[in-house]
Amino acid sequence: MKDLEGRVALVTGGASGIGKATADLLTARGATVVIGDLDGEAGVQVDVADPVAVERFVSGVVDTHGRLDIAVNNAGMPGTYAPLSDQPLDAWQRTLDVNLTGTFLCLKAELAVMEPAGAGAIVNVASAAGLMGFANLPAYVASKHGVVGLTKSVALEFARRGIRVNAVCPGNVHTPMLENFVAGNQDALQGMGKVTPIGRLARPDEIAEAIVWLCSDAASFVTGHAMAVDGGVLAT
Repeated sequence: MKDLEGRVALVTGGASGIGKATADLLTARGATVVIGDLDGEAGVQVDVADPVAVERFVSGVVDTHGRLDIAVNNAGMPGTYAPLSDQPLDAWQRTLDVNLTGTFLCLKAELAVMEPAGAGAIVNVASAAGLMGFANLPAYVASKHGVVGLTKSVALEFARRGIRVNAVCPGNVHTPMLENFVAGNQDALQGMGKVTPIGRLARPDEIAEAIVWLCSDAASFVTGHAMAVDGGVLAT
């Protein structure tokens, strides 16, 4: 199905995991996709916490392709796993800078391009941790709750301007970031899958399907929504 033929999309954090699966699916559906990532070998090198880099990235997409129809703000980091009392301030700040401020900066740059065109679809990748709490991950949980709130606020602001803004809230997904988070401990990964009601970790492509649906015309009446794709975690 090539329903996104002729559309231009950007995906931050698109070098691996959910971002790569999303970029691949958008491409398969006909979109022209530009990846932004700290890993410059996979696309355009960009640190989403750097406002100059974000502006340069988005402007570069438009200068090269003439438009921006779809944006997936996926770049993120897990933060430090430790009790609040042991959280270093610099680690807290970096997590918020990437996960929350990075989403804010991307939204500002993307909307500045989409608003004059009167059309666009944006998906922010939050987390199930943006809809519930997890002990010992205060920065990550706070940042992802912020992404959900930011999504709703911006969606209302642009609802009558032809631009839809939604969030996807994945549960535990088997990605390089999760592998790094558990230091490659396969028992830990299996345990994280077993506590999910479905009984396993999600695949990146399963999250990508939800993201691309929200980007497509099939979701034309959906905005301001935080979609849980979590294997039933939030139903417990």
